[in-house]
Amino acid sequence: MLSEKPWRAEAVMQFIAAQIACLCAGIVAINLLHKSGIHGFRQDESLGNIVVGTLSLQGASWLLIPLFLRQHQTGWREAFGFRGPKIKHPLPLTLGFIVVFAVVMLLQCSCILMLKKFGWPVEDQAAVKLVTDAKSLWTVVYLGVFAVVIAPVAEEFIFRGMLFPFIKQLGFPKLAWFGVSFLFALIHADKTIFIPLFVLALALTWLYEKTDNLLAPITAHALFNAANLAVLLWQVQHPDA
Repeated sequence: MLSEKPWRAEAVMQFIAAQIACLCAGIVAINLLHKSGIHGFRQDESLGNIVVGTLSLQGASWLLIPLFLRQHQTGWREAFGFRGPKIKHPLPLTLGFIVVFAVVMLLQCSCILMLKKFGWPVEDQAAVKLVTDAKSLWTVVYLGVFAVVIAPVAEEFIFRGMLFPFIKQLGFPKLAWFGVSFLFALIHADKTIFIPLFVLALALTWLYEKTDNLLAPITAHALFNAANLAVLLWQVQHPDA
C-alpha cells in the first residue's frame, strides 16, 4: 500500500512551472543555436540538439527533484521509498509486469496496423528517427544513457512519485490513476504509441502502489526502454530482416 507523501500544492505547482520554463528555454536555445549555424546544432538529429532538447525536460528534473525534496525536508530514501518494507512476493510482480510488457508491445503493433488499415499516416516515432538518423556512435551512446537512466528516473518521479500520490491524497484516486497515466502518454506526442503508453503507465502506477518503492517502476521503465532500444538497434543493423 502506498504511504502518504508530504507534497504541498505550492511546491508541486512550482515544480511544474519550473519544468515548463526549462523546456521553453531549451527550445529557444536550440532555435538560436540552429539559426546561428553552430556545429552540432545544424540538423535536427545533431548531437547538440538532442542533448539540449532532452536535458531541458527530463534532465532538468534531476536538478528540480532535490530542490523539491528540500522544500519538504525529505531525503531521497524517504521520497523514493527505499526505506519502506521489503517486497514479500517479488516473483509474481515480476511475472505480472512481463505479461504487461508483452501486452504493451502487442498493442503497439496493433495500433500501427489499425492506423494503416484506416489510411492514417503512420510516421516513425521521434525516438526511432533519432536512432536511425544518428550519425555518430556518441549519439547512440547518449540516447542509450538517456533512455535507460535519465528519462526513467525523471518521468517516474514526476508522474508516479509526485503527481500520483499528490492527486490521490486530494481525494481523487481515479483521476490520479487514469488522469496522470493519460498525461504520461500524452506528453510523448505520438498517436501510434498513445494507447500502449497509457496501459504501461497504469501498470507502472500499479507497481508503485503495490511496492511503495519508486525504484520498482523506475527499474521496470528502464528495462522497457532498454528492450525497445535493443529492438530498434537490431532493426537498424538488419533493415532487410
